[in-house]
Amino acid sequence: MLKTDHDFMSETIEQALLGKGLTSPNPMVGAILVNDGKIVGRGFHRYDLRKHAEVWAIENAKEKTNGATLYVNLEPCCHQGRTAPCCDQIIKSGIVHVVAAMKDPNPIVGGKGLEKLMEAGIKVTVGIREKEAQKLNEAYSKYIVLRQPFVTVKAGVTIDGKIAPEKGSQRWITGLESRHWAHQLRLESDSILVGIGTILQDNPRLTDRSGQERNRPLIRVILDSTLRLPLNSNLVNSVEDGDIIVFCAEDRDLDRHKKIEDKGIQIIPVAKIAQGIPLKIVLNELGKREITSLLIEGGSEVNFSALQSKIIDKLICLVAPKILGGPAGIRLFGGQGFSTLEEAPLLFFSKTQKLGQDLMIEAYCVDTQSKQLQ
Repeated sequence: MLKTDHDFMSETIEQALLGKGLTSPNPMVGAILVNDGKIVGRGFHRYDLRKHAEVWAIENAKEKTNGATLYVNLEPCCHQGRTAPCCDQIIKSGIVHVVAAMKDPNPIVGGKGLEKLMEAGIKVTVGIREKEAQKLNEAYSKYIVLRQPFVTVKAGVTIDGKIAPEKGSQRWITGLESRHWAHQLRLESDSILVGIGTILQDNPRLTDRSGQERNRPLIRVILDSTLRLPLNSNLVNSVEDGDIIVFCAEDRDLDRHKKIEDKGIQIIPVAKIAQGIPLKIVLNELGKREITSLLIEGGSEVNFSALQSKIIDKLICLVAPKILGGPAGIRLFGGQGFSTLEEAPLLFFSKTQKLGQDLMIEAYCVDTQSKQLQ
């Protein structure tokens, strides 16, 4: 049975996924070269090896590029960056048809690469498996346009929406499969954020324990208005595992500031607001550091602050088959809540998946998504 463009693009996206954790701040890109219905070259991008997926595929195909079709999940670049423009090498190779899943949202490219290929006489097809390609690089797409990280809130919850008993607990709510899956999220993320309450309660290291290679260490971000971060905590003792950034209030204790900074931790003082550390400022600061994705694994107050600030792009709930019940217990979202349904943020469910005994529910925030499209 002959393979279609959709089939080859599916394989291209699988090729791109080989770069998971290895491409930031660049997108995940895979490329496949097809000649006479057969795959003759493959490639995927890695930030540290510089070459783009298209170039790897061309080199992999050797002399079989003439008359070939190139499948790529993102429009080939046409500008000089860390590497030479991909379009130039595609044109030189003798490729006659380029099938791209989506245009590059980067304003520097934005269709110009495809135009250059067409001007050179190469046939161009765009939009094959476009939604899958967009989801694959949703973090890159937001960052390259807004220069802010894509924000995901992840939490393990009971069926009645609680993340811990009233007095907290060192026991996991979710099962082993969910916890392994959650570390894949950390692998895909540039940074992870929690409030100081989580540090004091759980004493975590906040590291990526997926066991897979990544391009750069996971950056740990802490919201700590009054600099209560314990100097002997697991987090402070793991500075060699990746940068730690602490956001605090401007009126912090300067002596405490120096002691924490002397441990190799970066401190960023900001003007505090009623809800605590302003999260929009946090996003801007992270964006300046080329952080394309932020995973929030905070407590109920941090989660509500993110919701109220309208910075959440995606919510992932790992729902365990457990019920705490009663009026006590720590809910997924704390704060003052919303008094009417009209005020409540609207979500749309995009995916569910069984993880052992648990259920993973993925949802996007409609307000945040709409703003990004404007």
